[in-house]
Amino acid sequence: MSRLLVRRPSPRLADGEVTHIGRTSVDPALAQRQWEAYVDVFRSRGWEVIEIDPADEQPDGVFVEDAVVVFGDLIVLCRAGAESRRGEAPTVRDAVAATGLETAEIVAPGTLDGGDVLKIGSTVYVGASSRTNADGIAQLTALLAPRGWQIVAVPVERVLHLKSGVTALPDGTVVGFEPLVDDPAAFATFEAVPEEHGTAVVVLGPDEVLMSSDAPETAARYEARGLRVVATPITEFEKLEGCVTCLSVRIRD
Repeated sequence: MSRLLVRRPSPRLADGEVTHIGRTSVDPALAQRQWEAYVDVFRSRGWEVIEIDPADEQPDGVFVEDAVVVFGDLIVLCRAGAESRRGEAPTVRDAVAATGLETAEIVAPGTLDGGDVLKIGSTVYVGASSRTNADGIAQLTALLAPRGWQIVAVPVERVLHLKSGVTALPDGTVVGFEPLVDDPAAFATFEAVPEEHGTAVVVLGPDEVLMSSDAPETAARYEARGLRVVATPITEFEKLEGCVTCLSVRIRD
């Protein structure tokens, strides 16, 4: 069974944090419709959708990936790098407890945002960003190294999170929009894509990925590789430095 942790957008979504882009107008009603369509992609494929309790006072609460990272049968609760987001934690903690999986937690003075974590096989790339500090990376390493994971810290200065700049295809190829990638050589394999919003993919299966509908040229490239591409509009979340990975946490049992 595959499970999906999500949280519906806050009515205050438009007040969410922005760091590397200018603030533009966000349509909360459109965001809600886009979020529902995004969740339906997974539901239509048999995923069990688990909604974390609403956190309407937390504008960025919809970006649940930053709060939780799953490593097999271990769930790591993150500690947000932005103090304004730490109020999201209690409801996330309750939802994670209900999964029945083992949990661990990053604690002060460490900070770790899940958007800075990219897993490829047994390698975990962790972005050393404005949201994830050295202590957070050290705590994560202490949790994962005994389980056989290799942690690789990579610099992130051009974007908010590591996965704002790169993600990975099902075969492990790291993809990214090169002007936003600090060090492409940090990855075993790297392939540049032509559109900024083509960088983010969620792997749905061995030959299927979910991505933003705002990158048709990149989608065509993925299809030429033999992948089935599911494209969905997420414009209102992209205005807040979000992407398709940010809106959910995937638990594959």
